Amino acid sequence: MDTALRQALHDGEKLGLRYALQIPQVAASGWTGSRSGRRAGSSIDFQDFREYQPGDDLRFIDWGIYARSDRLTVKLFREEVTPHLDLILDGSRSMNLENTAKANAVAQLAGLLATAAANAQCTQAVWLSGEGFQRLPNDTLTPSAWDKLELASQRTPEQAFEILPPKFRRLGVRVLVSDLLWPGEPVQMLRRLRDGAAALFVIQLLARDDANPPEHGNLRVVDSETGDESEIYIDASIARQYTDNLAQLQQSWADACRQCGAHMTTLIAEDLEGSLSELEAIQLLAPA
Repeated sequence: MDTALRQALHDGEKLGLRYALQIPQVAASGWTGSRSGRRAGSSIDFQDFREYQPGDDLRFIDWGIYARSDRLTVKLFREEVTPHLDLILDGSRSMNLENTAKANAVAQLAGLLATAAANAQCTQAVWLSGEGFQRLPNDTLTPSAWDKLELASQRTPEQAFEILPPKFRRLGVRVLVSDLLWPGEPVQMLRRLRDGAAALFVIQLLARDDANPPEHGNLRVVDSETGDESEIYIDASIARQYTDNLAQLQQSWADACRQCGAHMTTLIAEDLEGSLSELEAIQLLAPA
């Protein structure tokens, strides 16, 4: 893995020490672990009674109730659970825009979110899009130990979903990090990401050049999926058209997020550290 990306992961770790992932209440149900859940389980906190059903653990029968009423009744306890983060990274070439801080910001943001998850006693999985979705090697360890974070795919995340979708944890918190600069249908993608999740967050990560192209001069344009290059002349009208198209794209994703119950924000790679309050505003992070 590129040395600069590994350093960015390490920098993200240090930033993440200030934060903890916010855990939705619905995420607190389903797995044995360190947090109290909403379902009945086997921790020491009593919750309720219900009638015995075949297969119930006999240790939880309340024999006092049986002696008084001749009814088999089991005690229910509040389950303890471990929340989970599924971090989904766009591995396409557009996330590695030449002469920008975009690739390093992907790594730094990923390291920050994983560390914040650890601060919230979350487990984690890190998924990278490419020829399908694959987990990063060592993704259960601290971010500086991850491997093969490569932003070089010719496929969009939507195309990767069609090849090999990720195997998300049910009721996990899911975070997509992408520039969202690909043609497609946001609602369809978001429904796939949202299915079975406790919460879904979409972080659009743009380079400053993505958000604010130059208004005048020649510009070399590289198609991030095919690698094709072309030279175009930028004038005020073309720059304005690009800005309008970007605004329409962002609005389509924002509308789709509202429809699917997801939360979205946009960050600029070169201003990443100064804009982390945006992640608090969408209730993804809280001060540790």
